[in-house]
Amino acid sequence: MSGRAFLFLQGPSSPFFALIADGLEQMGHRVFRINLCVGDQLFWRRSGAVNYRGRLSDWPAYIADFLDRQNITDLLLLGEQRDHHKAAIAVAKARGIQVVVTDFGYLRPDWIILERDGMSAHSRFPRDPEAILALAAKCPKANLNRIYKDSFWGMALSEMAYHLSSYFFWFFFPHYRSFKVENPVLAYLGTGWRLLFSRTRNKRTGNTLAQLKRNSTPYFLFPLQMENDFQIRAYSHYPNMEIPIAEVIASFAAHAEPQANLLVKIHPWDPGLKNWKRIVNRLALAQGVSARVHYLDGGNLDAMIRQSKGMVTINSTSAIQALRMNCPIITLGHAIYDVPGLSFQGELNDFWRLAVPPNPELRNACIDAMTATLQIRGVFYRQPGLDAAVTAALKRLDENRINEIG
Repeated sequence: MSGRAFLFLQGPSSPFFALIADGLEQMGHRVFRINLCVGDQLFWRRSGAVNYRGRLSDWPAYIADFLDRQNITDLLLLGEQRDHHKAAIAVAKARGIQVVVTDFGYLRPDWIILERDGMSAHSRFPRDPEAILALAAKCPKANLNRIYKDSFWGMALSEMAYHLSSYFFWFFFPHYRSFKVENPVLAYLGTGWRLLFSRTRNKRTGNTLAQLKRNSTPYFLFPLQMENDFQIRAYSHYPNMEIPIAEVIASFAAHAEPQANLLVKIHPWDPGLKNWKRIVNRLALAQGVSARVHYLDGGNLDAMIRQSKGMVTINSTSAIQALRMNCPIITLGHAIYDVPGLSFQGELNDFWRLAVPPNPELRNACIDAMTATLQIRGVFYRQPGLDAAVTAALKRLDENRINEIG
């Protein structure tokens, strides 16, 4: 299909969107872009862009007029929960315009989401086990061996460039408000400080895991998520991370076997603006389980999962890795993998004693179906994975086969 018109809104802080736009134009499509902040300008650097400097309240009317005037057929954006994106999606859907969402993949490390309408809780992916099995029967078996490596520093520096340029040069887009909750200067200083001492924290975590293994101590794992992430803000009922931490520790104290331990692991990208160690220790002490609850900052997540009796998560993608490793999981929020036979469907209070591993046939089917329909292979920041992702995205976009077996 040719002659379509693609509108790009905010994307990854990488050349990904601009390279896709180049390819679409070469295929005979029209390409447009609306920049909402300086960071958007920084990672577009090509023609076909206009700058929206108006207020959020005026955005729905502006985007509706733009879609109509340019006869837009496809809308592409990173995530669907940013305020400008939510308004644009509503207007686009009312006009029958296809919405395509991208983000880091459900599977890590070298997969990218390319999905119709929305992802995670808003994904079109089936939640019925029989439907998943039927879909997977039509899909090729997933190759989960790592093919591409992304750049940690490329991602970190690009993210900083995007958000700090928008923060310091706000006057070019005076009405724009970032979707980020925290001040980016404080967040990056905090993250940098934590990275500076990561080796010491990794060693401390490794010692804790080694001691638990030597003592044959059973434990459960609760990896924390970023408090400002839309996985928490939009796809759960929690306003912050303190509430679920308190819930999990209280439930563990009251219902887990007395010999069981609980590992609470901070997210590796957490900026450290909240003292999670103090919060975890305080809550554990209040429940009388301070000797059985361990706060971990750093360490190898796979190693933790491998020894774990089960993982508690809100909706982290780390749970998919746990499923791959045959580890029982329970979700406290909305997750694409919250399916009978994959995640524990009972109450948290029962999980500690009744957790069972995922159904292997259903798990494999779910992964096969997700890789074939919702994701493309590649990365955002480093070659050759970036080119591979762009090529795969162009094929699906040009053939208009989003969410279809690729």
